[in-house]
Amino acid sequence: MAEIFVLAEEELLIGFGMIGIRGAAIFNRDDAITAFRSVVRDKRYSHEGQTFDLSDCKMLILSEDVSDMIGEELLEWQLSGDFPLIVEIPPLAGSSAQHTRLVDAVRKAIGIKIE
Repeated sequence: MAEIFVLAEEELLIGFGMIGIRGAAIFNRDDAITAFRSVVRDKRYSHEGQTFDLSDCKMLILSEDVSDMIGEELLEWQLSGDFPLIVEIPPLAGSSAQHTRLVDAVRKAIGIKIE
């Protein structure tokens, strides 16, 4: 069982693995959508003969490039308020200027500007 699971590039998974957090390497959009649905809907992830029971997963960490691949499906999940909680982190290459976080989109929509 895993309370935290990561979907990110392989290099980030190595770092998370060093502190005991499991995850899945994502290489393209199809990988991202399949893995995301497995985690949030099926509560289990299987890859190369390994199956992770995610029935008690409280937090799903996504690198920003993975969250960009998922798009609308991720936004719908975040707005549903269901677990696991989604936390986005920058990829190793750094944060993209085009990446809009949910918090930033909400602030813009309701007119809050913090300086």
